[in-house]
Amino acid sequence: MEQLSTRTPDWEKRLDLVLARSRVVAPEIEQRVADIITQVRTQGDLAVMALTRQHDRFDPEKEGLCIEAPAIAAAAGRIAPELHQALATAAERIRAFHSHQREESWTVTDAAGSILGQKITPVSRAGIYTPGGRNAFPSTLLMNVIPAQIAGVEEIAVVSPTPDGRVNDTLLAAAHILGIKRIFRIGGAQAVAALAFGTAGIPKVDVVVGPGNIYVARAKAQLQGTIGIDAIAGPSEIVVIADTGADPRWIACDLLSQAEHDPMASAMLITPHDSLAAAVLEHLDREQASLPRREITARSLADHGAVIVTRDLDEAVAIANSIAPEHLELMLADAMAYLGKIRNAGAVFLGYHCMEAIGDYIAGPNHTLPTAATARFSSALGVYNFIKRTSILGLSPQAVRELGPMAARMARSEDLEAHARSVDCRLS
Repeated sequence: MEQLSTRTPDWEKRLDLVLARSRVVAPEIEQRVADIITQVRTQGDLAVMALTRQHDRFDPEKEGLCIEAPAIAAAAGRIAPELHQALATAAERIRAFHSHQREESWTVTDAAGSILGQKITPVSRAGIYTPGGRNAFPSTLLMNVIPAQIAGVEEIAVVSPTPDGRVNDTLLAAAHILGIKRIFRIGGAQAVAALAFGTAGIPKVDVVVGPGNIYVARAKAQLQGTIGIDAIAGPSEIVVIADTGADPRWIACDLLSQAEHDPMASAMLITPHDSLAAAVLEHLDREQASLPRREITARSLADHGAVIVTRDLDEAVAIANSIAPEHLELMLADAMAYLGKIRNAGAVFLGYHCMEAIGDYIAGPNHTLPTAATARFSSALGVYNFIKRTSILGLSPQAVRELGPMAARMARSEDLEAHARSVDCRLS
């Protein structure tokens, strides 16, 4: 794990090396994704079936392309009651949080009688990609479906692969809680392409959201424009800013919670206190030794982890803003006092007791967040990913008389005579 101090002259260059996780996609992957997209566009379900047999070692023609409502309901009864209650509580809290994101249509009429406004309309169909099989993520299903439901999307198509035919009961239980009646057993680039173009068995959608592997991410990137997408997600990230009131073991556990996602994940501590930095490093070694995924956490911390000792907390905040992390924990005595200084972060967790992991599951805000410094210009998944904003304009004769001559002059300044005449014919 890189140990840096802002008092040394080369710390910024060393930090850049830690942050420089390769975002270059191998040309052969891009080409393979393009080939899959072409196959699905031209061959439809035949391509989807063949690719699923090839990559998931599962035959949807024999075992069924979909998991239907009875099987989804039955799975909900097989999981432990305590787990079912946790899923239901998470769904309730996620729904309560996202209900505040609803937008309403509006119109105003100005003094000249012009009608101006905005019409809010949900997309008709949304595709939700959810990882499946051994590494299924029911929390991701909750986080992606609930905002679409609140937006008023008429049809939600859930796709989730079942490698080797494995079906995850917890994922199905989450679907049952949400009222999802059908899950398509497909994944990868072929699932994104099927949703983008539609096939005989899979509906064409307007928007596709949800995380996946590199093939899913590149399919979303290549099909953006044909469909709307949420984002092109990268490896997980966490930055913790801490003072001496923070428990070093808690910090270490929080850093490891993200490092265990992926060897490419990034976990960083920024603090003005040398003693706290040293204590956290000790706890990282101790906690990591007993983790089932310690090989992953070790690679993540070695390649993309850092402890940065700063001159003060203001400098720590400035560094965090430049990193623009997916998750930012403010483990500070007065975290609220620093919240206003945070400009770039996917989600902010306030105080010593608010760990990022609870945000992944049950707190309420969405865990689908911008990565790779895109928090500089993008936001968490929300209801707004599933709506369209249409501008409304109506002009009275008086408004045409007042605004028309100026519009015509502006049109002619741009050498667009037909625009100007479109105005003039109403003024004559």
